[in-house]
Amino acid sequence: MIANRQLLLLTLLLIFTLISVLFSLLSGSVEISLGQLVSNFSSAENNLSRQVLEEIRIPRTLAAFVTGGLLSLSGVIMQVLLRNPLADPYILGISGGAAVGALSAILLGVSGFWLSNAAFGGAGISILLVFGIANKFGSWSVTRLLLTGVVVSAGWGAVINILLTTSSTNNVQSMLFWLMGDLSQSQVGVGHFLLLLIGLAGGLVLSRSLNVLIRGELLAVSLGISIRPLRLLLFFSASAFTATAVTIAGSVGFVGLIIPHMLRLLGARDHRMLIPCSILLGGSFLVFADSLARTLIAPQQLPVGVVTAVIGVPAFILILRSTIRK
Repeated sequence: MIANRQLLLLTLLLIFTLISVLFSLLSGSVEISLGQLVSNFSSAENNLSRQVLEEIRIPRTLAAFVTGGLLSLSGVIMQVLLRNPLADPYILGISGGAAVGALSAILLGVSGFWLSNAAFGGAGISILLVFGIANKFGSWSVTRLLLTGVVVSAGWGAVINILLTTSSTNNVQSMLFWLMGDLSQSQVGVGHFLLLLIGLAGGLVLSRSLNVLIRGELLAVSLGISIRPLRLLLFFSASAFTATAVTIAGSVGFVGLIIPHMLRLLGARDHRMLIPCSILLGGSFLVFADSLARTLIAPQQLPVGVVTAVIGVPAFILILRSTIRK
């Protein structure tokens, strides 16, 4: 019975992923029908719709799916690592470090490759800073890691405010779009998909250990699980996924927080099911949200983080009410 429900859930998520991708490819300022979409893939004719698909919509859809999948996967790992249902990918200050790196690059007038590398470098500094402080005396506790992340995040927030208040008007809009999450200039490559696949495979391999660890460290130790190496692996894996996602799309909120909770309410509590379902639902959710961001006030575009917040806040309230009732 449980296996049938999980198979049904996985099938529904695959259908939702297909629908969200089609919606993303067909929606926008340039109208493209389903017939034109099929013909563009089957013919070599170079027309406007083909250019729009190949240069804008397909890359943006792929970037949205990879970003959503990485954030959801990181959210699952963070909630196990910190044993905190409110944990999300940004709780340890990684997005703050990436934001400082990206905003500094915008101030210097660079974009594209250099902006992405600056964001990733800032995220890397934040990861090392949190790890170094939390592990300074050779002992690691969930409380120390969480408090260190909160403090580092607050410090990055102060630096971000300084950069915003001292920037020229021309740079502020670009900075705000990046801080709210923006996929308009995002590109993903084979390496991004490979990282997502490695995360999926590694999560499935460690799924039994995650099922035990989320129930408490004493139980995990009694069952022969090495806590410290597992913690280190989870910390650096979740940090790498978050840093990559932030580098692609900026700070997109609520994806890593609400997706794992939503799936647990739907019955996917076993991490062998939760991890692949999180990647599918997180990726398709962000693809759908980005499609709305492009079309709600077209030809203008909204930052995708605004749309995820508008959807995520009421969704999280409903999830919270359902959890309290149970």
